[in-house]
Amino acid sequence: MNLSDTRAIITGGASGLGLAAAERIVAGGGQVVLLDINLAQGAAAVSTLGARASFIATDVTRETEVDAAIEQAQARLGHISAAVNCAGIATAARLVGKHGAMPGDLFRKVVEVNLVGTVLVCKGAALAMQRNAPSADGERGVIVMTASVAAFDGQIGQVAYAASKGGVVAMTLPMARELASSGIRVVTIAPGVFLTPMLAAMSPEVQQSLGSQVPFPPRLGRPDEYASLLAEILQNQMLNGETIRLDGAIRMQPR
Repeated sequence: MNLSDTRAIITGGASGLGLAAAERIVAGGGQVVLLDINLAQGAAAVSTLGARASFIATDVTRETEVDAAIEQAQARLGHISAAVNCAGIATAARLVGKHGAMPGDLFRKVVEVNLVGTVLVCKGAALAMQRNAPSADGERGVIVMTASVAAFDGQIGQVAYAASKGGVVAMTLPMARELASSGIRVVTIAPGVFLTPMLAAMSPEVQQSLGSQVPFPPRLGRPDEYASLLAEILQNQMLNGETIRLDGAIRMQPR
C-alpha cells in the first residue's frame, strides 16, 4: 500500500504515537481520521495536519461510538484501507501494595481501553475493509496494533498493563490468519520507552534515567521512529502476523 493511497483511521491520534503516525501518513499524501477522546487535542491536531485530516471524538471502550466513528470515517474518506491502534492508558499499581490489593476496577479499566478497545476498532475496521475492492495483488487493508515491551518483560506494578498488551500480542497471529482470506494484513508494534506525553511530563532527570537503560541508542524513542516503522508496515506486504519490538534492545528490569 502506497502512503499516498492510504485512507487511515488512527485511535489515540491526537497526541503521541498516534499523532506521529498521522503526520507520517499525511506527509506521504494519504488521508487520516483521528479517533480520540480528547476534544481540544483533536482539534489542535487537525489544525496542524491540514485538509487531509479530520477528527471524530471517540471513546474506544464504547462499541456504539466506535462503530459510528468508523462509519463516519468511511463516509469522509471514501473507504478505509488502514486502521492504526494507538489509544491506550498505562495506569500502574501493585497487585498488593502498601494500601492493600489493587482494585479490580483498575485492572478492568486498563484491559478495557488497551485490549477491548483495540478489538472493537479492529473488528469494525476489518468489516469496512472487506468491502474494499482488492488491489492488483489482492490487498484490501492493513491493521496495525500497538502493544509494548511490557507484554514480554513487564515490571513490578504493571500487572494490568502487561496483561492488556500481552493480549494484543496474543491475538496478532490469529487475527492475521483469519483476515488473510480477505486480503487484510495484521501487524503489531511493541515500543520500548518512548517520549510520549506521559513521559514528557516527567522531569529531565527521570527521562535521562529511563533513556540510559536502552542499550543502543541510549535514549528514549521518538514518536517519528514509531511512525517510520508504521510506514514500512503499510508498504511492505510481507509484514503480516508479526509483533515487532521497537525498543533499542532494552529488556526491562523488575523495577
